[in-house]
Amino acid sequence: MTDDKDVLRDVWFGRIPTCFTLYQDEITEREAEPYYLLLPRVSYLTLVTDKVKKHFQKVMRQEDISEIWFEYEGTPLKWHYPIGLLFDLLASSSALPWNITVHFKSFPEKDLLHCPSKDAIEAHFMSCVKEADALKHKSQVINEMQKKDHKQLWMGLQNDRFDQFWAINRKLMEYPAEENGFRYIPFRIYQTTTERPFIQKLFRPVAADGQLHTLGDLLKEVCPSAVAPEDGEKKNQVMIHGIEPMLETPLQWLSEHLSYPDNFLHISIIPQPAD
Repeated sequence: MTDDKDVLRDVWFGRIPTCFTLYQDEITEREAEPYYLLLPRVSYLTLVTDKVKKHFQKVMRQEDISEIWFEYEGTPLKWHYPIGLLFDLLASSSALPWNITVHFKSFPEKDLLHCPSKDAIEAHFMSCVKEADALKHKSQVINEMQKKDHKQLWMGLQNDRFDQFWAINRKLMEYPAEENGFRYIPFRIYQTTTERPFIQKLFRPVAADGQLHTLGDLLKEVCPSAVAPEDGEKKNQVMIHGIEPMLETPLQWLSEHLSYPDNFLHISIIPQPAD
């Protein structure tokens, strides 16, 4: 793995200023003040909002509180998607802070998975890491790790410990020198303009002739509508971690440096905002 440690740090410490407001129809004993928080892009909403929950529960009666859920402009926010992905997909063209509405009633069963505990988040996270390693190394790396290594990955994410997390995660980012890259690149492509949750296919980082595949190559093959024709105007933005990487960027480099902690590249295709 190339030593671009600064990139890894910048990705890890990316934050989104967020304002949480209680939904107007929730019953409170007194007025609920908004709650401000810097949300880590690489984490999950239900992992980092204990303070938000406590803040609003202080002004509510116990009988009016059931499972907490979050919504942005009418869209329930999926807790099992990383926070940075949710923001890029739904709110990247809006002004900061990101305004999220907090609910304690009327859980949207059709739209969201229940999140009964931190264990549910850990189980989801670890299943993604294992799926990613199946694509990259036929599961050899994750299976050779001990249970305590898996736990260290999770605790590093949960407690926002960059060094603790990367001490283990770097092993998941290695590959034999003679192979020029992973077996397949773990990626998911999301669009707001389609009902399909995401696109995920097998895609190799290196072409048969030894050339490195780029982000543009991936998009042309699996999501051609995202790429503007050479003489046409740009209709979409391709975002990872709030930036638009150049389409010429090698996919292997992106996978090593811009994957989320679950080891997937989460790529958002969003309509080009009108000036």
